[in-house]
Amino acid sequence: MSQAPNGRVHTIFHDTRDLTPFREGYVRTPVRGLADGVNDVLSGVLSGRDHARLSVVGNVPRLRMLSSKTAKAMHEAVFTSTEPDRLLAFGRTYPGWAGLCHVMAGLLTYKHGGFLRASELLQRGLTTRIDDDASQFSATYLGQVVTKVEVAERIEVPVLFSEEAVFLALSHCLREMGMTEAALEAVVTLPPSLPSALARCTAAYSLERHRDVVLWTEGLLNTDDLSAALLLMRARSQRARGDFESAQVALKEVLRRRKTNLALKNDALTDRALLALDQGRRTLTPRSKRPAPPAELETLEVIRKDAEMRRLWENDFRQLGGE
Repeated sequence: MSQAPNGRVHTIFHDTRDLTPFREGYVRTPVRGLADGVNDVLSGVLSGRDHARLSVVGNVPRLRMLSSKTAKAMHEAVFTSTEPDRLLAFGRTYPGWAGLCHVMAGLLTYKHGGFLRASELLQRGLTTRIDDDASQFSATYLGQVVTKVEVAERIEVPVLFSEEAVFLALSHCLREMGMTEAALEAVVTLPPSLPSALARCTAAYSLERHRDVVLWTEGLLNTDDLSAALLLMRARSQRARGDFESAQVALKEVLRRRKTNLALKNDALTDRALLALDQGRRTLTPRSKRPAPPAELETLEVIRKDAEMRRLWENDFRQLGGE
């Protein structure tokens, strides 16, 4: 949970905005990843677009009548480039557009998996001021650009071009580079939402800030796969803190919703088994608790061990004495 400007406390996962830049998230598996890759190639061929370019929702937005030569050149660079160098060259030619060019080049590099270079480009773009023409171009043409961002392990969310898209992509790049503290700082100021909460808790969990993860996810229910993934993270943080009962409650909530992704359900079942092992139990049912051994049996065991040690000692003594 975090403090709101008006003094009220609100959760980091409950987005109260009417419109958000997020599309439906999904769990990446080897089979689904392969299918999505093939689908991207086929859709690119059918639509006449190279899948290595920036992705868009629907068709590429058309240029408006009487657009300036600069806007036309930028439009072509954004929607036809497969490498960031063209955008960077445009930014050097038109310094007022450099910040936007660096951001778009960073998102393109992120799509190709170049996390180090993408982080450098995104950070430079965020710190470079753009002029009014570039800002107008961004508002007019870039709203349909979508970036598929990994907000947690195997959890990806398509995000329309926005502040969230840039900072979530930057946070993922920093996590991949081992800069977890910086990754957390990149998303801590974003508006509340499930994707940003996942990215935030992923970084905090890696830093072993389990108390924060538990506090931030208080009151969460399993309403979709993103919330189920966040509940899994909550359960693991509670287990790390030794709060096994609360961890079991969180895992039960993950398994409650019938349409929860099968991979997430399997993870929840695995975590339940680990909880049982941590407590020395076969299952988490009340009957599986191991009763404490009676005091009489413990005493008899000590007596048996003492008698055995005395017998071995006497046997060694006889051997030394030549008997």
